[in-house]
Amino acid sequence: MMDEKDLKKRKDTRNGSITHSVGSKMKPNEEEVKVILHKNVGLLSGISLIVGTMIGSGIFISPKAVLEGTGAVGPCLCVWAACGVLATLGALCYAELGTMITKSGGEYSYLMEGYGPVLAYLYSWTTVFVLKPSAFAILSLSCAEYASTPFYPGCTPPVIIRKCLAAAFILLIVLVNCLSVKLASYVQNFFTAAKLLIIAIIVVSGIVMLAQGNTQNFKNSFEGAATSFGAVGLAFYNGLWAFDGWNQLNFITEELKDPYRNLPLAIIIGIPLVSVCYVLVNVAYFSVMTPTELLQSSAVAVTYGDRVLYPVSWLVPLFVVFSTFGAANGSCFTAGRLIHVAGREGHMVKILSYISSKYYSPAPALIFNGILAIFYVIPADINTLINYFSFAQWLFYCLTSLSLIVMRFTRKELKRPLKVPIIIPVVVVIVSCYLVLAPIIDKPEFEYLYCTVFIVGGLIFYYPFVHRKFSWTRRVMRPITMHLQLLMEVVPPELEGRTADSK
Repeated sequence: MMDEKDLKKRKDTRNGSITHSVGSKMKPNEEEVKVILHKNVGLLSGISLIVGTMIGSGIFISPKAVLEGTGAVGPCLCVWAACGVLATLGALCYAELGTMITKSGGEYSYLMEGYGPVLAYLYSWTTVFVLKPSAFAILSLSCAEYASTPFYPGCTPPVIIRKCLAAAFILLIVLVNCLSVKLASYVQNFFTAAKLLIIAIIVVSGIVMLAQGNTQNFKNSFEGAATSFGAVGLAFYNGLWAFDGWNQLNFITEELKDPYRNLPLAIIIGIPLVSVCYVLVNVAYFSVMTPTELLQSSAVAVTYGDRVLYPVSWLVPLFVVFSTFGAANGSCFTAGRLIHVAGREGHMVKILSYISSKYYSPAPALIFNGILAIFYVIPADINTLINYFSFAQWLFYCLTSLSLIVMRFTRKELKRPLKVPIIIPVVVVIVSCYLVLAPIIDKPEFEYLYCTVFIVGGLIFYYPFVHRKFSWTRRVMRPITMHLQLLMEVVPPELEGRTADSK
């Protein structure tokens, strides 16, 4: 049985050829290349990934959470704008990290460089097993709900129909991402254009309503505003949830063309674009609905469409389907890269780091994420789980931004093509700490403790499987890895093999 080194490269002493892990020998005159993730993502696709992942179902369905936390129209719009500024500041920190450490994996790679393997492992443990697949499941369930609603007029679609359709969406997205990186990028570009189109329709129609004199909701817009520490914190918390995804491009740095130029440029273009869109869409909502009406609406954009866009109001739920499908595709795309890098670093089983020898995609990682997402579709409601684990996401944002400050002193030798003022990561760290603590202080519950126990509990697996690397685990995993490798036709990263033309 071949071990990992044999799978990566084996010399045939009889003719000097190199043998593939799947057993196909190269001819002596064939050119050798490395099987790695190819740089297929350009600037437009990078912007589409950021915008398409950030704009999901939240801005169309439930912006009322920010209004509930602020209590008035004026503070509500200010919070949306401030969330855009904070997301931009955080993304600028990530731009420096991404051009300094040009590895895929996002926070995982930066935590590894800044603090060492333990924190990086805890991040991958939490994100791989909970945050990424459950977010993928929620987006797919939202997409399924809006896709099935027209077929059940006057009633809610059956739960089993929504779940089966969500599972079908997950399988379709995973298949597209496994077969072609370029195809996944084209899908992302198309659905990003679709969601920007419906946003443009809402914004333009809102401007028309304002021009017709529907400005009563903006008079004395700061009356009745909430001022408590917890309420404002929760408003920011919910607003930033709609902005979540601003860091997605850092997960695929290795596949980005000219990352030193395109990573910061995509961030500078994409995130302010989303910020402006969010503020203008909320202005459009308030041009038609009072704060009370907005709070009573279960799907704000649908209510807006029924009042303003009739008889083409059906466009809104259709484009919500497009929006959620595009966001799910972006979530799957980046999750696969995180799992791939974690496997490559030895923090997950090695098979998850392997790359398709035919399509150059991290197929095992994508399939693993899809399987977990389908399991998360099965429970009746997983939104509660995500709400409680979201504070962990901001904890890791805080630690990642802090690592930028730490590495300014501990890793001075690293090249920094982009260097942001030190005050930017300081602000992000302070605000992140506030966002982690505010929900807990406002409404302390045992679920936050359970989440913390789950995160720290990952150390139980870290010690025997990662730190000690017990030999019996390698003996168990070798045959499993070999058979899965042959089944999926995948190879270890950077394996020398044939050219694409010779396959």
